[in-house]
Formats: sequence, structure tokens, C-alpha cells
Amino acid sequence: MKRREVIRDIIMVAGSFVLVPSCLQQPPVNASIALKRITITLEQENLLRHIASVIIPETDTPGAGQLGCHLYTLRMLDDCYEKEVQQKFIKGLNDLEKYTEKKFAHSFAECTLQQQQQVLGEAENQRTGNPDISEFYEIMKQRTMQGYLTSEYVLTNINKYEFIPLERYNGYAPVKP
Repeated sequence: MKRREVIRDIIMVAGSFVLVPSCLQQPPVNASIALKRITITLEQENLLRHIASVIIPETDTPGAGQLGCHLYTLRMLDDCYEKEVQQKFIKGLNDLEKYTEKKFAHSFAECTLQQQQQVLGEAENQRTGNPDISEFYEIMKQRTMQGYLTSEYVLTNINKYEFIPLERYNGYAPVKP
């Protein structure tokens, strides 16, 4: 009986040596939405939210960042673009962050609104010296605007979209000869 207990204890100790290191490692925090073909970290997702907030800022209506247009952009990128475009998008996102840190010694999120607008203006006018940044910004801007204009908030509060129109066919209306 004692031999079985010793063997069981040895196996338990050996198993704990295998499991403990894997439990102590911090896994990278992925984006808040499930994506199938691309991998985005939480920091990259927050950077996209800041960029979307600069593209369509908050006024008396919510901005693109508050409506989650960056998540729409990620979903569209994951579902509708080829692998090469997805890789260029992510590379352009990372290069934009590096460009901002080189230019202003701050990350994009820590820059002032004027500095953020300046960086995105240079990306739009292809003055960053990196074509990947311009391609990234073009996709980001298109999908942010599309996501904003088709969001529930805009369609119900600004455009007054009616799922079923109120003006229906009236069969009792008199017909003029």
C-alpha cells in the first residue's frame, strides 16, 4: 500500500512542475472581439480606437471611438480582405505608432489632438515616407466612416431610419378619375 502512495505522490509532484510554469506566464491580451484570421493585441485595439476618435471626433453626438467603429474596421479587415492586405494593415498600424513616437517622443494616444491630427494628415497626404502607413490609414478611414454611418446610433438618432416605413398603402383612398 505504501509503494502505491509514494508513486502517486511522485507523479503529482512531477505534474505540478510541468503545470506551474505555464500558469505563471501572462498570455498576451488579445482584442476584445474574436477574430479568425488576424491577431490584434489590446494595445493595438486601443490605438485604433484613438485613431477612429480623431477621424470622427465627439461633438454633440458620440464619436467613432465611442460607437466602436474600430471594432467594425477590425471585423471587416478580418472577414473581407486578403492576407497580404491584413498584414500591411497591421504593419502600417505599428509603423504609425513608431512614426509618432519618433516625431513627438510620445505614443499616439499620449499626443495632443493637434499632434494626432498632424500625424494622420501626413499619413493621408503620403508625407510620412512609408507607404504602409498611408495604405493603413486609407483602409482605416474608409471603414471608420462606413461603420459610423451604418451604426445603430446614427441610423436611429440622426438619419431617423425606419425599419418599416410609416406610410403604407391605403386601399380606401379615393381615386381621382
